Amino acid sequence: MFGANKGASPEQDTALDGKGLRIALVQARFNAPVTHALMAHCSQELLALGVNERDIDHYSVPGALEIPVVLQALAEKAKHDALIALGCIIRGETYHFELVANESGAGVSRVALDYHVPVVNAILTTEDLAQAEARQEEKGREAARVAVEMINLLDRIG
Repeated sequence: MFGANKGASPEQDTALDGKGLRIALVQARFNAPVTHALMAHCSQELLALGVNERDIDHYSVPGALEIPVVLQALAEKAKHDALIALGCIIRGETYHFELVANESGAGVSRVALDYHVPVVNAILTTEDLAQAEARQEEKGREAARVAVEMINLLDRIG
């Protein structure tokens, strides 16, 4: 939920260390102005968390439904500490919105569980462009923070 209290982790501020991490961003081109903004804010936050620019790989796909297959290919290579899905699905007049939102989300989750790698779902699903634009900065930055936090947490678990 936009603006919701997401429950900060007690160690969150000190635990987010992106140094030495390699992260892949998979960006859908559909609704490009929004996904470009998501990518820009996500990349800026990764850099602010200490991830080196050369350790951030960017892949572009046509739309949200194509994101999971690229995530899967990247997970199979095991060269990244986390993967981030960036997309934007805006409700239209048909059932297609539900299909794309549900299937892309399920695919993103499946890759994370099948390959035991953090995969952050930053595919916006909104009623209209205004809602997407209102969320693009927060969700882009949040995706970066979630990726680094999950890598750090899984490293502590061992």
